[in-house]
Amino acid sequence: MKTILINIRFVLFFFLLTAILNAQNFNDALKLSEPGLGSNARALGMGNSYTAVSNDYSAVFFNPAGLGLIKDPSLSFGINYENFDNTATLFNSAAANSIGATDFSRIGLVFPFPTYRGSLVFAFGYNQRKSFNKTLKFDAFNSANNSYIQYLTNFNDDIPFLLGLSYPIFDQNDDYIQDETLINGRLNQSGTINEEGSINNWNISASAEVAPDVFVGGTLNIITGNYKQYKDYYEDDIQNIYDNSILLDPADEVTRDFQTFYLNDIIDWELSGWDFKLGFLYKLNSHVNIGGSIKFPTFYSITEKYFVSGSSTFAGGDGYDLDPDESKSEYDIDSPYEFTGGASVNYKGLIVSADIKLIDYSQMEFSSGLETAKRNDNNKEIIELFDNVLNYSFGAEYTIPEIGIKIRGGYISQRSPFKGDPSSFDKKYFTAGLGFDANKKLGVDIAYAHGWWENFGDNYDVNVSRTFQDITVDKVIFNLTYNF
Repeated sequence: MKTILINIRFVLFFFLLTAILNAQNFNDALKLSEPGLGSNARALGMGNSYTAVSNDYSAVFFNPAGLGLIKDPSLSFGINYENFDNTATLFNSAAANSIGATDFSRIGLVFPFPTYRGSLVFAFGYNQRKSFNKTLKFDAFNSANNSYIQYLTNFNDDIPFLLGLSYPIFDQNDDYIQDETLINGRLNQSGTINEEGSINNWNISASAEVAPDVFVGGTLNIITGNYKQYKDYYEDDIQNIYDNSILLDPADEVTRDFQTFYLNDIIDWELSGWDFKLGFLYKLNSHVNIGGSIKFPTFYSITEKYFVSGSSTFAGGDGYDLDPDESKSEYDIDSPYEFTGGASVNYKGLIVSADIKLIDYSQMEFSSGLETAKRNDNNKEIIELFDNVLNYSFGAEYTIPEIGIKIRGGYISQRSPFKGDPSSFDKKYFTAGLGFDANKKLGVDIAYAHGWWENFGDNYDVNVSRTFQDITVDKVIFNLTYNF
């Protein structure tokens, strides 16, 4: 009977498991909508409070109107390194893990056109918008009467059945009712989740001085990117609760003396899309600038591949393996508007700047793809869970007289977009940087940012196997700029 059922149920298996294990949800929209730290060393050193400064290639990212301040052509390059540390606690047991990534993060050309009056400046290039670099590790004994095996069985998911961890129940007419499992919690739960990838902008920008000391500019971004998540999850009977006397499938002798359940899944995205940013900058006088920008929604198209495999192990090394083909889906996500305002003061070699940014995350949207009911449920959940936030940043740059070295420092606060989250879930960064111009031709800039915040995640269900995470991020950006 089991062999016949496996053959029948395997046909529908992959479609059913993707609906449970890899259901697209609000986390996917948030992943694409939260802003990154960018790729400009000078800006990051000043806490990314750059809206009213923006007098170099990075204006295409912060405020394209600032390009109008540039007088000479330039070519810039950048590279960055990021390290993500995560100490996760599951059932009072802590596990730490870290992951690093080095990326070529920018190349940009700025070209001012000669004008009879005012300015007209164009810029072209590539920059990394944000990194998906993350990791999580956990390892703890769950003494409660729940497990991932039970969670999947409750949905009559075929993974436990195909691995010999559950069995079917039939009525007196031999009609299928549901699956059941003899597993009742008390398993060790461990695993790792590693994420990688980035969102990248290919941009064309322009700025013009439309009135004395008033600059207006725009940036069109063509977006490419990728994202991968690798997840390994284990449940082990380390206390020999399901011993030699227990068959998890009463009709299958192989399922005696359960040892280990293992599940591996991989999510692989290819990203494309576009967006537009409009900005203005006004020089109040020789010392004070004010600026603002509107980033219109980013329209993302996601091509997703999903792969899952797994195994079960019983006494003597016997067990079952799960190795289905991958699935593929396509859908679109729109990010919310971003409204940014800023001001800067430049006096005797000291620049002080500040920015505020408004983002309403409840405007995130699954705009097409997926089934209509699923798309509507996702969008309803986004409205229920997310709020508008006001992020802020400030920074300073001081040029040391005579030697010309520039010292920078700043602070960034990115509020948690979830309704009701405490401030410990806000992302906070201290930043610092140095800059030097050699013969007014070659500019060298380096920046460092240290960030920290808390997070949590559920391995399955809600708050029954939850990791509480203390996260720190360290990022270094190095830029070279040649002025022609």
